[in-house]
This record gives sequence, structure tokens and C-alpha cells, in this order.
Amino acid sequence: MLTRVDPLTLILTALVAGVSAGVKDTVSTMVGDAYAGLKALVLRRFKGRAAGELALEKLAEDPDAWQPALKAELARSGTAEDQAVVEAAQHVLALVDAEGTKAGRYVVDARGAQGVQIGDQNTQTNTFN
Repeated sequence: MLTRVDPLTLILTALVAGVSAGVKDTVSTMVGDAYAGLKALVLRRFKGRAAGELALEKLAEDPDAWQPALKAELARSGTAEDQAVVEAAQHVLALVDAEGTKAGRYVVDARGAQGVQIGDQNTQTNTFN
């Protein structure tokens, strides 16, 4: 069964997974490199956005406390629409959670979508003219 996630959740999940993997002594060079690449792409999107840069930096210190701020900054900066960032996030998750990736946990496909939210605990109001 494929579980589709929205790009914003995918990116946030990959950043948290990369931070979590980084604290383990057994982290592979491949995971570290993939996470560093993802982080660099996100920082590029956050250029001039001090709140985003701070949230990304502090994520490693306390992921639970900084996830909401980081998610908000990812949304404000339009990072979820950047295909390179989405692909980098998928790559990190493929390395960190190979089984989840094989099961289709991190598939993103919103072709032709309008007013769609994928993920948990969303609230949305749509007005189509």
C-alpha cells in the first residue's frame, strides 16, 4: 500500500531523520552527505530568512521543540514547491528508512491537484471561483 505525503511533511521528516541519524555513532557517510545536501538546499531557500535559518540550526539541539517553527518557515519560504529539495528529502529518507521507502511511505504525487492537503491533522478552507 502506498502512503502519499505532502512535500512539506516529507522535507520536515527528512530533516528530522537526518538530525536523528547524525547523533548516532554508526551514521554512514552517505546519510551524512545526503543530509548535508538537503540542509544546504533548504538554507538556500531560507536566504535572508533569519527565523528559518535559526529553526534549522536549532533542530539538531531539540527536534521536538523546533519542528513547528521549522515547518512554518518551510511553508512560508515555498520550500515544498522546490523539486530539488523534495528529491533530496526523498534521498535522505531512502537511506535512513529503506523499508519505508520500499513500502511507498514517502511517495509524493500531487499532479493537477487543487486545494489538496495530504498528511495528518490538517485544516483547510477552499474557495474556488
